[in-house]
Amino acid sequence: MSKVTLYHTQGCHLCEQAYELLVNIFDVSDIILLDIIESENHMSLYQTSIPVLENNQNGNKLFWPFNEQDIKGL
Repeated sequence: MSKVTLYHTQGCHLCEQAYELLVNIFDVSDIILLDIIESENHMSLYQTSIPVLENNQNGNKLFWPFNEQDIKGL
């Protein structure tokens, strides 16, 4: 089971930075990349706050900016 979901969009340089942080902590197989453009609900929730990171076990979320320490505490 994947550990985290990264809500992002293509071409978002902040989302790319967030992904780089994630691959320093998790295996790629533990990360779900969810492009918010694919869901009206996700667009309405996150369009002004991406990247957003969600812990898939407890539902906690981090909104950008975050760092490796924040991610480990998620």
